[in-house]
Amino acid sequence: MPSEADRFDPVPLLAALSRASVDFVVIGGVAGGSYGSAFSTGDLDVAYARDPDNLERLVRVLEKLGATLRGAPADVPFILDPKSIANGANFTFLTRHGSLDILAEPAGAPAYSELRSSATVARIRDFEVRIASLDHLIAMKEATGRPKDKLMATEYRVLSDVLRAPKPD
Repeated sequence: MPSEADRFDPVPLLAALSRASVDFVVIGGVAGGSYGSAFSTGDLDVAYARDPDNLERLVRVLEKLGATLRGAPADVPFILDPKSIANGANFTFLTRHGSLDILAEPAGAPAYSELRSSATVARIRDFEVRIASLDHLIAMKEATGRPKDKLMATEYRVLSDVLRAPKPD
């Protein structure tokens, strides 16, 4: 049986969220990879808008993806509905395409409206997604305090310097 990491494919997850008009911003390792990070990741992390309509759309997508809580004991009751998502904030799911983490308030991130307005828009195949700015990714990685994330923040700073450097004529 394939492991979680073997199943991970962010493209179908991103496509499902985008096509359902879920208001989200890609954060974490997938966002870092879009800027050229050499660090690999085994999950898709997204920040999401908390308005009721968006929660409805998000839950419909999670249902279609067969999302179940990841890391929770099997006997923990959980109803996947907008009320449950509204009453929580950060959730880790396992889907048929791998792990998907949804974060209402990622550590180190600004308010969602600022995170969204500072994001870049990337085209993936026939859909678009917003990707958090490198500055916000750095702040989020620093906020975790984990050694791995501090290393990633250092790499992101280097990438930021390279991307912002004047281009030779």
